[in-house]
Amino acid sequence: MNIIGVLIEAFPLLMRGMVITLQTSLLALTIAVFLGLFICLIGMSKVLALRLIAKCYIWAIRGTPLLVQTFFIYFGIPQLIQSLGINFRLSPFAAGIVTLSINAGAYLAEIFRGGIQAVDVGQMEAARSLGLSHHRAMFKVILPQAIRISIPSFVNQFIISLKDTSIISIISLAELVYEAKIYIGRTMQSFATWTIVGAVYLVIITILSQISGYIEKRLAYGSKGSR
Repeated sequence: MNIIGVLIEAFPLLMRGMVITLQTSLLALTIAVFLGLFICLIGMSKVLALRLIAKCYIWAIRGTPLLVQTFFIYFGIPQLIQSLGINFRLSPFAAGIVTLSINAGAYLAEIFRGGIQAVDVGQMEAARSLGLSHHRAMFKVILPQAIRISIPSFVNQFIISLKDTSIISIISLAELVYEAKIYIGRTMQSFATWTIVGAVYLVIITILSQISGYIEKRLAYGSKGSR
């Protein structure tokens, strides 16, 4: 069977997997944005214990492979909870979202931190001189600018999370790679199927990269126009 024949036959199956891939990535990144912002803020806290929690979280997540994190969330956590006499299981979809959220959250925390540090120190001083407290100045003045600076990096992280869903397929999450393996197991059409899967990823990631580049140019244009 040629590539066109495989594409026609496997298209519904692969598109179903692609929908799961996009859903998982979008939900995970949405959660990761809030988690990353929270970790970033406590990491910049004046309270030592909070800073240590943030540093340990980022250190642990960035220092371990995503595959290990996936197995820990899907197999390790339920076993620990069940050892306490509580019947608990995670579906592959839920475990995939939790794993990707925790993983992306660590990287987004660093992106937020970089965005905040990129904002001119005078912005905080000006806000405080107007009578705003440190927290109000952070949320009303600094964070909006930091988020604007960080938007291209958010898109890049989404691209990374989208590709990382292929690793989550190891726990039977029915995303694109998992559905492709199911199809190959039934038809033995490895070359054609993986060629199509690679092309699908390339198309989606190219679109996202173009969006990221467009946003970056618009932000650069906006910053020049405001001077």
